[in-house]
Amino acid sequence: MSNETTLVLGATGKTGRRVAARLRLHGTQVRAASRSSRTRFDWSDPDGWDAVLRGISTVYVVPPPVPGPVHAFVARAEAAGVRRLVLLSGHGADTWGDSPFGLDMRSAEEAVRGSALEWTVLRASNFNQNFDEDLFHAPLVAGELVLPAGSVPEPFIDLEDVADAAATVLAEPGRHAGRIYELTGPRALTWAEAVVLISRASGRPIAYRQVSPAEYTAALVKEGWGEDDAHHVAEMFVLMERGVLAETTDGIATVLGRAPRTFEDYVVRAAAAGVWRP
Repeated sequence: MSNETTLVLGATGKTGRRVAARLRLHGTQVRAASRSSRTRFDWSDPDGWDAVLRGISTVYVVPPPVPGPVHAFVARAEAAGVRRLVLLSGHGADTWGDSPFGLDMRSAEEAVRGSALEWTVLRASNFNQNFDEDLFHAPLVAGELVLPAGSVPEPFIDLEDVADAAATVLAEPGRHAGRIYELTGPRALTWAEAVVLISRASGRPIAYRQVSPAEYTAALVKEGWGEDDAHHVAEMFVLMERGVLAETTDGIATVLGRAPRTFEDYVVRAAAAGVWRP
């Protein structure tokens, strides 16, 4: 067991709660922080950051959905004596070019990679679990997923693999210093192909329909989304249609020494848990 403490931000979120559980299991002292945790952390409340950082050696950083705050946070972390940062970012972030998507993640990378601390960046593709824990779950339960995604495939990655990689990097100081790992699943699928697999495993008729980014944005706004947030999600699909993110990588094998989990494995687990039942 280590006497050092790792701060896990976003500790009640999709990756944070998985990473924190893995670290605890292996004897790492964890300070789990989020807006709803016992240890409260809010990116919009810098006055509370110093108390959260006190006594911390390593931080798992899940950036906020706006550019900027990570720069100030890194400066506070350096002043508090933090030595290592592990940042969750997006697959192929340095290929996004002039896309308005992901300015938050690119800003966070700039802050972390420009710091004097030991850093590692984990760039993950779209999570499998977005189909059962996030935006795409309700439409699948309703029987139709409507998105502005066409024939360009996406190398979906299992969140369990992302958490395994993050926990491994966090537990191995020095070994991953200055590294950027592109994390994807073992093969790329179109969104329509992903829906077919979900439909088969769940035993339910579920369709996929492609619409334009403008139509998708309008639909999200009609559902109650803010226009900026809806446009940001639509821009992700515009970026993906360029094809720059469709290739798989060996990042999981490099970090973990094994192949990543397949999408089929995820679908079987999720269907067996009944997540797509009406």
